[in-house]
Amino acid sequence: MAASLLIAGVAVSIVAGLFHAESHDANDHVASFTAYANSGPWTAVHLGQFLGMALVCAGLVSLWTAVDVSRHALAWTARFGVLSAAAALALYAALQAVDGVALKQAVDAWLAAPEPEKAARFATAEGIRWLEWGMRSYQNFMLGTALVLFGIVVAGTHHVSRVIGYLMALSGLAYLAQGWIIGASGFSAANSLPTLVGIVAIVAWTVWLFVSALRMKETTTAGHPR
Repeated sequence: MAASLLIAGVAVSIVAGLFHAESHDANDHVASFTAYANSGPWTAVHLGQFLGMALVCAGLVSLWTAVDVSRHALAWTARFGVLSAAAALALYAALQAVDGVALKQAVDAWLAAPEPEKAARFATAEGIRWLEWGMRSYQNFMLGTALVLFGIVVAGTHHVSRVIGYLMALSGLAYLAQGWIIGASGFSAANSLPTLVGIVAIVAWTVWLFVSALRMKETTTAGHPR
């Protein structure tokens, strides 16, 4: 179940992200806000992204019981991982409310406003955008922490390949780097590398974990004749 939830969450997030409106430079607010205002499925896309994150976090919580931690230190590491995953999901819900609903309403109002009102409407949209930076920064911190902690647990319990745990931790470190960069400079070009590393690593370990779980199930079934 844990592996299925995780790979489903990553798949849903990627598919939803394909429909996300973008501009050449996300820190160019005029271009970005124009693209967002012209995006019909904007709110639905963010709901889809939230569903993906909910599945990922549910998968991490399910992984806690699946690895059956017996060592005291690793058991506490897994518990803190669960708390971090829960906090990451709560922050992501707030983030998507800000980005998917509040920002969309603000940029729509800015684009439709008469010229004398545009400056005030734009300032409101920018304020919401900066709130989004803060929410996303801390959400990345908590998700990154959860992934690093669960990576340590997976690597330490030896139920599956240690490399899966290492890749989990690597994806977590990438999210931690994203959290710092977004908090400091928004959606700047400096975020490109950690974003790419995070995506590649998380796709790699979720697929690997899913395949490993299927093989474990087949081995267990083969060892218990009907």
